[in-house]
Parts: sequence; structure tokens; C-alpha cells
Amino acid sequence: MITVTPTLQLDETELQFQFKLASGPGGQNVNKVATAVQLRFDIRNSPSLPERVKNIAIRLGGSRVSKDGVIIIEANRFRTQERNRADARARLIELIDEASEPPPPPRRKTRPTRGSVERRLAAKSGRAVIKKARGKVTDE
Repeated sequence: MITVTPTLQLDETELQFQFKLASGPGGQNVNKVATAVQLRFDIRNSPSLPERVKNIAIRLGGSRVSKDGVIIIEANRFRTQERNRADARARLIELIDEASEPPPPPRRKTRPTRGSVERRLAAKSGRAVIKKARGKVTDE
């Protein structure tokens, strides 16, 4: 089990890893060893997550989520499979952790204070006087 939050855990068997050749620096190692990792997690059919977390995670995943509700995370930052696998797993946990945060409290409507309204109106009238003075000059 992978612990995401104290109350939320993912089953390790729900994650699917595929390895492929990575691009970038690494010399001959890049051409010979499949170090890049593609992590697939079927979030829509996951029994480990509540429905609210699933919907938020799908929205947060953006283009990483397929039409079928599968999150695909690609990791190729490191030169070893193990570190790339850990990186992909950490990024998935971070996404689900962000999705599991409680919603913010509703906004309480407030009114501006009388002093702030008076200061705003005084500043507006001051600017109006300055702008009016920029008008055409007469020969009087």
C-alpha cells in the first residue's frame, strides 16, 4: 500500500509501469537500456479513492488524463529505471494529495468601510481636478 495522506492509501497493484528508451544525454546507455518510465493509473475505476478526489484529480491531471480516465505520467529525468519509477510514483502521489485537500471555506461577503469609501472618492475627485487642468489654455 502507498500512503498518500493519513486517511488515503493506494494499492500498489493498481499502478502499471511500462519502460521505454529515453531521449537526451546518456551516451550509449540511452540506446541500450529502457530507463524512461510510463506510469498508468486508472483513476476512474480505482476502489481506493473517494469520488470527490477522483473528479478533482481528473481535472487537475489535465492533458495527462486519457478519455478512459487513466492518468499517464512519464518520467525520464534520471538515468536509472528505479529512480524514474520513484519519480513517477511521487508525482502521482503529489497529484492525488493535492486533489484530496478539503475545499476552501466559502467566501464571506463584506462591505468596504466608510473611511475607505471616502478615501476612494476623494482620490477620484483629486484626479478629476488634475485632468481638468490639462484642458485647453485660453487667453484670458
